[in-house]
Amino acid sequence: MDVPLPFVMEPATRAATSPRTNESRLVAAAVAGQVSHPIVYASPYRVGRDGVLRLLPGSGGIVLNRRVGDPAGGLAADHMEAGVSLHNNGREVVGPRDGPNRALMFYACVGNRARVTSGPAEGAQGTVVGKHGGINHVIVDFPPHVKRRMRIGDRVQLEGYGQGLELPDFPGVRVQNLSPRLLRRWGVRTVRGRLLIPVTHTVPAELMGSGMGRSEGVLGDLDIQLSDEGLVRRFRLGSLRLGDLVAVCPLDYRYGPSRRPGTITVGVVVHSDSKVAGHGPGMTPLLIAPAACVRLVCQPQANLALVLGLRRLMGAPARGARAYRF
Repeated sequence: MDVPLPFVMEPATRAATSPRTNESRLVAAAVAGQVSHPIVYASPYRVGRDGVLRLLPGSGGIVLNRRVGDPAGGLAADHMEAGVSLHNNGREVVGPRDGPNRALMFYACVGNRARVTSGPAEGAQGTVVGKHGGINHVIVDFPPHVKRRMRIGDRVQLEGYGQGLELPDFPGVRVQNLSPRLLRRWGVRTVRGRLLIPVTHTVPAELMGSGMGRSEGVLGDLDIQLSDEGLVRRFRLGSLRLGDLVAVCPLDYRYGPSRRPGTITVGVVVHSDSKVAGHGPGMTPLLIAPAACVRLVCQPQANLALVLGLRRLMGAPARGARAYRF
């Protein structure tokens, strides 16, 4: 088994600078969707990898009592999207039937601003915190008091900004689904020809499950299987939170996820755990880079809730989760 790269603690140095980008060349476009209804398939039962049938809340809708920064595991839920889930019902269809929703999924980048454009919460501001493939939802974080005013079907418009982002000094690095706003606040720095990337966890690529075999990395996510208790303990994955910025090693997500030695994918945890075989907390990719040009910086604060100022404190760990120590 390839062991993920060890964390390093890089001392602050005057030589550290923000990476150059091509932000001046990017195009911002407004895209919109509706607040989705929660989804239940033909059978409400979910068959776990342990053979147990479970009846649990799943994806979609408006999650009122969970949000980014809360634990991704230990909840009575399956593939929960802890925010407001958006899709597009195709009312402006030109071309393929699902074209508007695919455009919403593609243009949306983590860190984009969102604004409610209809309903009692009209004018309220939120932030894109992930994309969930298969179910094809964009997940937006809003403060709790805003979510309680929102309604299923309300319209939300996003500033789609970030696809096409590049780091000119690192031509081997692929940027996907990453807004310039998040990149600036994340704390990614360059030192002596390397990118220093703050993350909360490293994840071995052999734990990646649902999402493998897809042909692109800009329309969804890839699940982290938590079925191997030994690896979960070894890499402290019981402490994963929604919004954590994590590194999967070795994983190449440029043209769809594949295990490739010498390549690291850094992404954000976007939905909760699942007991279904092959599934687990989902990760939307943000940066794919050769391992030789990356140093992973161990930083427990590398979570969207704190990086983007969405919350001042994060939720308590789920009951039974291991304490997170560095």
